Amino acid sequence: MNHTVQQLLLAAVVVLPLLGSAAALLPAPPGLRGRGPDQAVLRHGVTVTAVVLAAAIALAAGFDHGHPARMQAQTDIGWIPALDIRVHLGVDGVSLPLLVLTALLTFLCALYTYFNRPSGPSPKAIVALLLLLESGTLASFAVLDLMLFFLAFEMVLIPMYFLINRWGGAERERAAWRFILYTLLGSVVMLLGLLLVGLEGGTFDMVALASDKGSGLSHTTQLIAALAIIVGLAVKAPMWPLHSWLPDAHTAAPTVGSVLLAGVLLKMGTYGLVRIVLPMTPEAAHTYAPYLAAFAVVGIIYGSLACLALARTGAKGDLKRLIAYSSVGHMGFVLLGIATLTPTGVNGALFANIAHGLITGLLFFLVGALKDRSGTTDLDQLAGTSGAALYGRAPRLGGLLAFGAVASLGLPGLAGFWGEMLAMFGAFDPADGLSRPAFLTYMALAGFGTLLTAAYMLVVVRRVCMGDQPIEPGTGTGAGRPALADVHGHEFAAWSPLVALTVLAGLWPAALLGLTDPAVQQLLAGGNR
Repeated sequence: MNHTVQQLLLAAVVVLPLLGSAAALLPAPPGLRGRGPDQAVLRHGVTVTAVVLAAAIALAAGFDHGHPARMQAQTDIGWIPALDIRVHLGVDGVSLPLLVLTALLTFLCALYTYFNRPSGPSPKAIVALLLLLESGTLASFAVLDLMLFFLAFEMVLIPMYFLINRWGGAERERAAWRFILYTLLGSVVMLLGLLLVGLEGGTFDMVALASDKGSGLSHTTQLIAALAIIVGLAVKAPMWPLHSWLPDAHTAAPTVGSVLLAGVLLKMGTYGLVRIVLPMTPEAAHTYAPYLAAFAVVGIIYGSLACLALARTGAKGDLKRLIAYSSVGHMGFVLLGIATLTPTGVNGALFANIAHGLITGLLFFLVGALKDRSGTTDLDQLAGTSGAALYGRAPRLGGLLAFGAVASLGLPGLAGFWGEMLAMFGAFDPADGLSRPAFLTYMALAGFGTLLTAAYMLVVVRRVCMGDQPIEPGTGTGAGRPALADVHGHEFAAWSPLVALTVLAGLWPAALLGLTDPAVQQLLAGGNR
């Protein structure tokens, strides 16, 4: 594809959602109102996100897959000459999958919102916020300037705060405040580290700094800067023990807020570790890697045990909260893969990032639909004494929930398997200089975490999908409860791409690993594997 066309496509991917967000606040033209202004603005959201998704797919189709380590579609324009801050955009094999994932999930959320408008303020606001959130997330994965990365990183916080606070459920104000306070405090610390890297390194250009491999930074500078950056990114990742904002935010958020929070916002933290910390402060990354791996493994075990506690009978566990805690465990595998400092581990981390976005996005869609039908996500209320019998009451919904559960527990042949396996393979033989006995211990604990994941997911499937049969239509007899509405057409349209991609990534992992591996090799300066 022509370089200019690539540049325009990448610029459109980043800028169109921002323009669409502003346009959503304007009155709809009379000829485009349909049944009313509310429908018009919701349709506007679907249209803009569909165009952005099409541009992202076109960018991926025109990407030079023979050279995925090379930055492509680059735009480099001066912005603040006094500080050498530039509008520098580009994509490689690390960022391209995340761009497409973000565009896809936001489009599916806009489509879902068109048919399932959350109760709350005017739809103008929710469409504008969704588009603003999309623009900031896409920019985070596309910018190649440290200061622009920070601005994009911060840009997503306010839209998510309002999505939780205005359209959320019980205790939404408390959850929104915890989210914004944790992430803002983490961002302030991260900003100090980014400034130190940029000022000491002589530039804020991420490509130049990565090429220097930290040669312009002293060992002490690397340690201080990397620690600040890691703390800020770890809050968003989320890494134990900086995760405590996440369960409340997920539980209170509307369905689309939970999907985007789990599907794309968490990935910004781990992407920053791979894009910034590993190549720009390699000595510090080597120093902190064992501690990062230790925190990651604690998060895997802690998240799984929390989910087991929520899944047991009588615990009054909330399904959304359970999936939120499962994210702590799954993102622990991502952090463990990064901490190995090997191409195998980092590729596994990037694969797990995408798999988690697909699978957990699907699970939050399904749990949101279940709440719309039954009025609750409380496991004890749903299951009663014998189980919620979703297989009998809404068989397609029950089947999809079971599919999401087995994909989440890492069943071979589905996307969740490869990332976790590669992260543990990386821990089996970590980078030179790292303690192999320590990482073998981490690998064993992570493997135990996969068993715990299987345990709580199967408990959820048993309690939600199995149980008494529904009442026979027209007879009034039967041991169970009335049937629920099964999957609607628009829900099938929103969920089927996630199911298909989960299967495709599980059966053909080379499609993604072929993109990420050359870029990872370059970021790690060739690595030792």
